[in-house]
Amino acid sequence: MFIDTHCHLTDEYEGGIDSIIARAKDVGVDGLICATAEPSDFLPAIKLAETHENIFVTIGIHPDGAPTDPDDFLTDEILSNPYVVGVGEIGLDYHFGTDMRKSQIELFEKQLEISLKYNLPVAIHTRDAEQDTIDILTDKYHGVMHCFTSGWDLARVMLDRGFYFSASGILTFKNAESIRETFSKIPNDRIVIETDSPYCAPVPHRGQVCEPAFVVETAKVLAQIKNLQIDELKAILFENTKRLYPKCHVKL
Repeated sequence: MFIDTHCHLTDEYEGGIDSIIARAKDVGVDGLICATAEPSDFLPAIKLAETHENIFVTIGIHPDGAPTDPDDFLTDEILSNPYVVGVGEIGLDYHFGTDMRKSQIELFEKQLEISLKYNLPVAIHTRDAEQDTIDILTDKYHGVMHCFTSGWDLARVMLDRGFYFSASGILTFKNAESIRETFSKIPNDRIVIETDSPYCAPVPHRGQVCEPAFVVETAKVLAQIKNLQIDELKAILFENTKRLYPKCHVKL
């Protein structure tokens, strides 16, 4: 099976969540990790996991949520839930400027410390903030660089710190040659895959609302990059995801 390691299932989808899950299963995407980005996502995501087989959750506040005190929302009850497998998505985003840099860093660092307290991996969002990400994300943390689109310089540092790297639909874009080159260098045992749905729909679905079923299209391109048969890649991604998220006990 494929596991979509990062999809925003609490967003609204035409036809409803059950149809999204069914279409994913029809193409062999049987495991889903529902990422959250703001506190209002937390309980709906957990409810999805509790009522649907093979759905798990990462809990976190996106940098756009700064300033927020995560202690008000990342409670013991939530983080101890058996379906919560990680803290994310969290990180830094300076794409629209650095006015909120200080509060973003504070939010990021607090959530990283929470991940250590609960021994949970982190799902990292970083955009136009590579140096601060490097400075903050030391090797005492473990997790994945979500929707990784940065270059080899950042990849090399985070590889040395034990992180995984998640390929999204952006990997399939015509102008993403540098991203494909970076993934060609990342060792096979450090890659996972995601849709980041409803965003970043891969070719040939660009312009559509992305959904977990589309992860198969990204896998086809990733298999070509890694010179693997699709079934070989599927097995590698499955094992990598289980190591990245030990609480993700999918039923085959």
